[in-house]
Amino acid sequence: MDQSDVVNRRLALQGGHGVRHRGHPLDTSRDVAIRDAALDLLSEIGYDRLTMDAVAARAHASKATIYRRWQGKASLVVDALNCSKGSIIEPDTGSLEGDFAVLSQGTCSQENRFNAQVMLGLITALAHDAELRDVVRERMIEPRTRVIRSIFERAVARGEVSTERNLDLLVSLFPALMIQQVLVTGELPDTDFASRVISDVILPLATA
Repeated sequence: MDQSDVVNRRLALQGGHGVRHRGHPLDTSRDVAIRDAALDLLSEIGYDRLTMDAVAARAHASKATIYRRWQGKASLVVDALNCSKGSIIEPDTGSLEGDFAVLSQGTCSQENRFNAQVMLGLITALAHDAELRDVVRERMIEPRTRVIRSIFERAVARGEVSTERNLDLLVSLFPALMIQQVLVTGELPDTDFASRVISDVILPLATA
């Protein structure tokens, strides 16, 4: 396997975006339009009915162009969602409460929020689409879970959280309650909701 094949394989595992052919990088000028088209369709018709043909038509791009960048529908949708949410910030303020305050502000900021229908369209498809679950877990959930775990591990090292606490359970609480808010209300969590989750649930359980 030559160097270009190694690069192609690595990029494909990361979502297929920017895969190189014959040593030349792909033109990425259409990427924003393609991602936007995928998110618009996800909001309008849901993940199950979304097709690459529909994305290509909405973005005025060919299917070949899309498949040169993304391996399939799941990779495209998750990449579009990740780009719409912005980069993952790992706060280190010196306290558990401070770290979660920064995390919640980043999670719920207007710049990082997307339409609630987009989130609902994704969540409802997870129950029966194994490929989508795998991609979401690998590229959305696990990177954010690592950030939350690091926050708790630093809190344990500082003595804020007991070494006997179940970190796996604590790590899962914040994202689980944020997702539940979408499912129950059909609305995205705002900073007030995130603050209540932190002050009323996570901090008391972590530091009890």
